Amino acid sequence: MISVGEKAPEFELEDENGSAVRLADFRGASSVVLMFYPADNTPGCTKQLCSARDDYDKYIAAGVKVFGVNPGSASNHKKFSEKHGFKTPLLLDDGGKVSRAYDALMPIPIVTLVNRTVVGIDRDGIVRFYERGMPSTAAILSAMGAAPVDA
Repeated sequence: MISVGEKAPEFELEDENGSAVRLADFRGASSVVLMFYPADNTPGCTKQLCSARDDYDKYIAAGVKVFGVNPGSASNHKKFSEKHGFKTPLLLDDGGKVSRAYDALMPIPIVTLVNRTVVGIDRDGIVRFYERGMPSTAAILSAMGAAPVDA
């Protein structure tokens, strides 16, 4: 179980374009929000990631990089991203290893099914926000120590 105040598990994943994304690369430079979501092109996931797209400027102004995380394929992530004009990369968590490390998997042993979870990690690599579901941008940024934003 991940708890606010503890060190975030390190990870390295590829995005939908094949670029490597490492948590360590953001240390001291920017905060990171990971939006673990169950599947590409589903109503809830589309709503969640479109919200991140629409609030992209608020995250950037607060010094926060946002990533979607899901065990789907690069081609599906790319199509999903292009269809909705996402500004945040979608990371390929093949086998759910990172989702498991962040306690974002459903307790179903046969399949890798992500439990919608949002994790905010500060510039020092410490978890500052952890919530299931679709929390508001204002709630996420507030926990990250950013100035209040319009929700």
